[in-house]
Amino acid sequence: MGKKSKRNSGPKPGGARQEKLAARRAEREALDSAVATRPFEGLAFECDLVALREFVPSATAPLPLREPGDRAVTLASVLPGAVAALVRDGGEHADATGFVGMQVQQFSGDLGADLAASVQWVLAAEPGDTLAGASVSGETPAVTELLAESPLDITVHQDFAWWLPEGTDPAPDVAAAIEQANAAILPSARIDAEGVDAAWWVDAGEKAHLRWVRPEDEDELMLALARLHAAGGLTLGEGSRFAGSFRTHGLVVPVFDLDREQHPAEWADATAALGARIGEALASDAPLTADERRARDGIRGRQVTLR
Repeated sequence: MGKKSKRNSGPKPGGARQEKLAARRAEREALDSAVATRPFEGLAFECDLVALREFVPSATAPLPLREPGDRAVTLASVLPGAVAALVRDGGEHADATGFVGMQVQQFSGDLGADLAASVQWVLAAEPGDTLAGASVSGETPAVTELLAESPLDITVHQDFAWWLPEGTDPAPDVAAAIEQANAAILPSARIDAEGVDAAWWVDAGEKAHLRWVRPEDEDELMLALARLHAAGGLTLGEGSRFAGSFRTHGLVVPVFDLDREQHPAEWADATAALGARIGEALASDAPLTADERRARDGIRGRQVTLR
C-alpha cells in the first residue's frame, strides 16, 4: 500500500487561511453584485460620460485629473478590442499616452469604480501594456476623487484612424479591424449651443436623431417634459418629432427624430430654445392638469431602460 499523500487539497476547515479566503470571496461577490444606479454622479461631465458609454461611436477627450502626473490620459468612447485601457508608446520624441475606454467588454456593476480603476492602472502601466478589464478592489478610490471638475474638451471623430499613432503603418489585422469599425460607424456630432450640454446628433440612416442626456432627477424632468408636451412645446421645430426617451445610468435621455437633410449645426438654436423651455417647466410647481398627466403617462409608457 502506498504512503498517504501529505499534500493538502485546500485550507484546513475552520483555519485562519480559510477564513481569510472566505472574506476575500465575500468581498469580491459584494463588489460584483453592487450595481451603481448613477455611477458618474458628482462629475461635472456626468452626462457626456453617459453618452460616450452608450451611443457615441468615436470620440476622445483629454481626461482632467485632480493630480496630473507625468502621463497624459485620454478618455475614449471605445478602444481597439473594447479593452478598458492601454498605454501607447510615444516613441523617441514623445511621452507615452494613456487611453481609457468607456465602451468595454468587461465591466462590473459600478462603472464609476471601473473608470477609477482603469485610470489608476493607466497611470502606472508600461508603454505597450493593455488592460482587458478593470479590476476594482476595496482600495479603489471614488472616481470623483481622481477626476477634476473641468469640462471635457471632446473631439468627435468620423472614423477610427486615431486608434493608431500618426504616421504608423498598421499590420494587416489591425488595418482590417479599423476598416471593419469604420464601416459600422454612424456620423455623429455634439450640439454646440449656449446652455446646451450632452446633446448629441446622430445620423442613423433613414433619419437622424437628437439624444440629449439630462442631469435632472427623473421625476422632476418627467413633469417638465409632460408640461411641454401637453402645450406643444416639446419639439425642435419643423422637421423634428419627439420620439420618446430612455433611461440609462440613472439619467433620462429624451430622443427626437430629425430631418437628416439638415446639418447638425442647424439644430443648435432650436436645441438651446428647447433647453430654455425645459428650464422654465422645471421651475413650475403647479399641479399637473389632466392633459399634462396624460402626456406624462404617455412619455413614461414609451420609455425604455438600457442596462
